[in-house]
Amino acid sequence: MAGLAFQPQWVRGQATRQAHVGLPEGTYEEEHGRHAFKGRASHLYRTHPPTAWVRVEGDFRPRAFDLNALRAADQADPSAGWELLLWNEDVAICVSTLSQPMPYYLRDADGDLCYFVHRGQGTLETDYGPLKFSRGDYLVVPKGTTHRLVPDGGDSFFYIIEGRGELRLPDRGILGRHALFDPAVIETPDPDPHTEQGEFIVRVKRDRRYTTLVYPFHPLDVVGWKGDLCPMRLNVADFRPVVSPRYHLPPSVHVTWEGDGFEIGTFAPRPLETGDPTALRVPFFHANIDNDEVLFYHRGQFFSRAGIGEGFITHHPQGLHHGPQPQSIQASKTKESTDEYAVMVEAERPLRVEPAALAVEVEGYATSWARGLGLVT
Repeated sequence: MAGLAFQPQWVRGQATRQAHVGLPEGTYEEEHGRHAFKGRASHLYRTHPPTAWVRVEGDFRPRAFDLNALRAADQADPSAGWELLLWNEDVAICVSTLSQPMPYYLRDADGDLCYFVHRGQGTLETDYGPLKFSRGDYLVVPKGTTHRLVPDGGDSFFYIIEGRGELRLPDRGILGRHALFDPAVIETPDPDPHTEQGEFIVRVKRDRRYTTLVYPFHPLDVVGWKGDLCPMRLNVADFRPVVSPRYHLPPSVHVTWEGDGFEIGTFAPRPLETGDPTALRVPFFHANIDNDEVLFYHRGQFFSRAGIGEGFITHHPQGLHHGPQPQSIQASKTKESTDEYAVMVEAERPLRVEPAALAVEVEGYATSWARGLGLVT
């Protein structure tokens, strides 16, 4: 058919014709695929889970971090910077526990910012005007926008994803532009020009270094704006996941924002694959060989991971398999829906792990699959 580029498909040995459905008895399916589930792929049917290693030697390993134990520097000192956790040349992942208004304005010249509000509420002040925020909000701030976070006080937690390039909405393809969420649900700010005089500090960040600009007038003095580049707010409750009752869809269908060298996805509550008793209801095993995957667990019951709760992140480096833990496979047989919100980052280049993350690492996570099978204690 014109316009379709079908690749040849070979089937050898014991295999199912439909991926993720009707696995041969006693096998575990692994997707060996390229480019974050969007490229060429094969499915291997193994007699053991590919994650059931009993020992890992070296720093290249799956990791989990309990960010509830992390106290970012700006919690006690609002003038301090974010706590850097993981990064590469395209994307950095940080945490802020800011509880007081920032005493300065920030202009990030390194790239676009995505603040995910895990806890707290308040106002994001920007050149374009203010945006109120609350739990579960994505706040996307374009590169070079002067802004500051003003929490209402109390317990705040911001999961920050900083890209070197531009954050944009992904192409929905045949689903249409209103799938996942209608762009009309995105909130943009109205101008709120300030006229105060005094001394106002703007910190410009470039290559993680800061230059301080001091203005004798308020830097947020914009009386109007027009265009298609501006701060945006989107809540995870407005995200409507694509589902199939008879086939487990790959994580790539949940992409919410695209960046250069990475993607941000949203896992939201959805019905499980109850339309076919032979269909997988849990994520399939995969090595994700072209991407590092980081998942931030925001809210709910995370049935694919034992011992992981709200405020945790997992990091699965490219080339190492990951997938459901044994308890989750068993539990999925009677579950009909998920009740979880999580934020996924798929990075094309390997991510470096910073000491702040290692300080809150969950011990034993790398062998948790084998422990669930009773192979290690």
